[in-house]
Amino acid sequence: MFLFEAKRILIVIFGAILNAISLNFFLIGANVYASGFTGAAQLISSVFKDFIGIEGVSTGIILFILNIPVLILGWKKVGKGFTVYSIISVVFTTLFLEIIPQVALSEDIILNAVFGGVIGGTGVGLSLKHGASTGGMDIVAMVLSRMKDRPIGSYFLFLNAIIIAMAGILYEPENALYTLLTLYVTTRVIDAIHTRHEKVTAMIITHKADELQKAIHNKMVRGITILPAKGAYTREDKNMMYLVVTRYELYDLERIIGEIDPNAFTNIVQTTGIFGFFRKD
Repeated sequence: MFLFEAKRILIVIFGAILNAISLNFFLIGANVYASGFTGAAQLISSVFKDFIGIEGVSTGIILFILNIPVLILGWKKVGKGFTVYSIISVVFTTLFLEIIPQVALSEDIILNAVFGGVIGGTGVGLSLKHGASTGGMDIVAMVLSRMKDRPIGSYFLFLNAIIIAMAGILYEPENALYTLLTLYVTTRVIDAIHTRHEKVTAMIITHKADELQKAIHNKMVRGITILPAKGAYTREDKNMMYLVVTRYELYDLERIIGEIDPNAFTNIVQTTGIFGFFRKD
C-alpha cells in the first residue's frame, strides 16, 4: 500500500511539473490560456501585469488562492483521500510555477499553443488516470456529479468560454483563437490518456462476482446488475457485472478488479446519458 500511494504521489508531482512547464515555457509568454482554473489564474495575472501595472501577482499564487475554497469544498463533500491528492497537485504546481523560469522557446504562437496544450494535457491526463486530480474544476465537477446528475461539461464550457472571450477582448482576437486551439489540443490529449466522459459503463466477466461486488461497494456507492454468463469456448459458467461509474471512480474500479480477480475480462465504454435512478452519494 505504501508503494502504491508513493507511486500515485510521484505521478501527481510529475503532472504538476508538466503543467508548470506548459505554462512557463509556452502559454504565459504567448498570452495563450489554459483551461479551467489554470487559465483563469493566467488571465487574472495578465490583467494585474498589463492593465493594472502590478508585477508581483504570479499565475502560481493566483492559482493557489483560487483553489483554496474549492479544496475546502472537496474535503467536505468529496472525501479526504481524493482532496489530499488535489492539494498535493495544486501546491506543487504553484511551487514549480515559481521555481521554473519563464522562457520563450519559440516566437511562433501556434507552436506555443499546440505544445503547451500537449504538455499540459499530458500532466492532467496522467493525474486523472491514476486516480488523482489537479484541483479546480475537477473537484467542482466531482461535487456536482454527486449533487445533481447534470452535464458537467457545460460548466467546463462556461468557464472556458469566459477565458476565450476575455483573451480576445483584452488582447487580440487571434489570442482567443489560439486559446481555443490550446483547449482543443489539451482535451484530445486527456482523452487519449484517460477520459473526459462524465460517466462510463463497465461490463465485467468474472468468476468472483460476490467478492467483487463487496469490494466495489466498500469503496463506492453504485448499483450493480449481475447477470449469468457462459464462456463460448470453455463453456464455463461465469457472471457479468454491469455498472455505471463516474470517470473519477474509474481508477479505483480498475484497481479493485486487479486485486480481486486479475483474470476478469472488463469492457469500459462511454456512457452518453443515463435515464432513471443513478446513485450520486
